[in-house]
Amino acid sequence: MKWKKVKPGLTPDVYAASFDDWRGEELRRLRAAALAVEGVDEVIKWGHLVYLSNGPVALIRAEGKRVLFGLWRGQRLRETEPRLKPGGQYEMASISLAEAETLDPAVATALVAPASP
Repeated sequence: MKWKKVKPGLTPDVYAASFDDWRGEELRRLRAAALAVEGVDEVIKWGHLVYLSNGPVALIRAEGKRVLFGLWRGQRLRETEPRLKPGGQYEMASISLAEAETLDPAVATALVAPASP
């Protein structure tokens, strides 16, 4: 299945439901983990899921052959999760998950919580 560009105005629920393969399963696990952090709001921004708490905290994006889990302050958290790769602005770091790779939801929650300002 090719990566689908999500139309603006779609809800997070519609975005999550639009992937019916392994990407959707991983996306839903990560989404639940991010939403477990108190004070984090979920929106569609830039065509994917973004989690906000006084600004952007995390993102989840399903693409062609991967699910990307990014944290705006993720470079500070590389000791917690060594797969975080630095890139972009604002101390951004992300994990690229291919089929059969996963991120433990407890680890994802632990990463989102301290990334919140």
